[in-house]
Amino acid sequence: MKNILLLVGLSVLLFNCKNATNKELMASNETISAIETPFVWEAANLYFLLTDRFNNGDSSNDINFGRTAETAKLRGFEGGDLKGITKKIKEGYFTDLGINAIWMTPIVEQIHGGTDEGTGITYGFHGYWAKDWTKIDPNFGTKEDLHELVKEAHARGIRIVLDAVINHTGPVTEKDPVWPQEWVRTDKQCTYENYENTVTCTLVANLPDIRTESNDNVDLPPQLVEKWKAEGRYEQEVKELDEFFKRTGHPRAPRFYIMKWLTDYITEFGIDGYRVDTVKHTEAYVWNEFKVECDYAFSEFKKNHPEKVIDDNDFYLVGEVYNYGVSSGQEFDFGDKTVNYFNPPSFQSLINFEFKYNAKEKNYEELFTRYDEVLNNELKGFGTLNYLSSHDDGHPYDAMREHPYVTANKLLLSPGTSQVYYGDEIARILKVEGAEGDANLRSVMDWNSLSEDENIQNILKHWQKLGQFRANHPAIGAGQHQMISEAPYYFYRSYQKEDFSDFVVVGLKLEKGEKTIDVSKVFEDGDILQDAYSGKTSIVKNGTLTIESPYEFVLLEKS
Repeated sequence: MKNILLLVGLSVLLFNCKNATNKELMASNETISAIETPFVWEAANLYFLLTDRFNNGDSSNDINFGRTAETAKLRGFEGGDLKGITKKIKEGYFTDLGINAIWMTPIVEQIHGGTDEGTGITYGFHGYWAKDWTKIDPNFGTKEDLHELVKEAHARGIRIVLDAVINHTGPVTEKDPVWPQEWVRTDKQCTYENYENTVTCTLVANLPDIRTESNDNVDLPPQLVEKWKAEGRYEQEVKELDEFFKRTGHPRAPRFYIMKWLTDYITEFGIDGYRVDTVKHTEAYVWNEFKVECDYAFSEFKKNHPEKVIDDNDFYLVGEVYNYGVSSGQEFDFGDKTVNYFNPPSFQSLINFEFKYNAKEKNYEELFTRYDEVLNNELKGFGTLNYLSSHDDGHPYDAMREHPYVTANKLLLSPGTSQVYYGDEIARILKVEGAEGDANLRSVMDWNSLSEDENIQNILKHWQKLGQFRANHPAIGAGQHQMISEAPYYFYRSYQKEDFSDFVVVGLKLEKGEKTIDVSKVFEDGDILQDAYSGKTSIVKNGTLTIESPYEFVLLEKS
């Protein structure tokens, strides 16, 4: 059907060529190109941001629930919200950066109080301290805001990934009483020595652990009943829960309540995926159960909103198995037990905690070859999510941002899905004076410096060029890698899926000026190629291409 539609589109285009302007023809060609190029999760360029720290689009929602106490450095709400993200989507910030998926930290209502562990008060600005999974925290925005965000993102080919937490509630405070004992455990803290002491326990003190292993029927927590009644939605929430448990046949056990609440964001808003938090701290079978419910919800959304369907991809699930690396293949070792989180079907991809070490230890070719090998062998059919900095990794690749160009090259040109952490592209420094621990990683996005600092603007331009090239070519992330020459360093990537094929040639660490490139393994004589980095074009002659540019990089694609 897609091929038929494409042919019809081409016929219409040719019919109108005589009267069309060059600008109109370019726009039509861009539309056809976008239809032809598939979105591939394994090759996606995913942008990860802390909802509270990215951009403040509505200052009227900055304070809620009396969260006004003075906090430790970067431990309180800073004003970022859904409207702020949508504003940047509309401005084209993500499109210019080549981003085709956005993952944001949890947006559900957070505990109302703050915790104090001796370093000052901390609020749940990060989103991982849930109080009520069924409601968006007003600091982040409203349902209308999320609908608008998803709509505007999808209109630009950008998928939306939310963050799912099933493992625990938020901490207990004076404003946030502990959930009933049949829902949570608070008496056993994890020691991480084996499977049981990683799963059936609290991650840290005062973080009540959901009894995800339980199959016992439990009533709603009284604090939720009271809250929903005060908000005038108790009957509706109970009605929906009754329908969910009747349809699924699941016991009214804690984990299934939360699965229902999380999958509501799929059926109502049409989000495209979940990044799942603390995967290894929950029984492995829970994630297969979660996948089943996510897939059902996604199919229901597509059935009920055919006009909002943007492709035929499955719902995306990427898991955070802390300290998992691709060297483990499909297995994660707890010491006394290994678990495969890919099969039985659960996750399409896992976050790769190993990538930053590989990036430090290996040169470009060693890095790219390593990931080409693992993704086409041990992880064939699945993916990996590579990152060089994140919200809770205290040892990022380049904390002081001394090598922003190399960071971009290694992250955006490596096989696998790339995770750009907010501010990577503008060299946001990950050491903040007066901040403690992970607060260093979570400073507010500095839009002022971007608008005023020419050096930062040049760094961003580099990330934009590589990001757009990656987004336009699934071969970069999901294709097969082959070196052309070691010095100067050139390689090519090739990707084939059904009728779609994609071939690119990339050069790094090159001499500025004229470059003669052997492209005979990829392109044919007479092919017109464009260097997406400089914008220059040239024709292949005798298997080679000559490009004159003042840059050390070449990104070749068919013009």
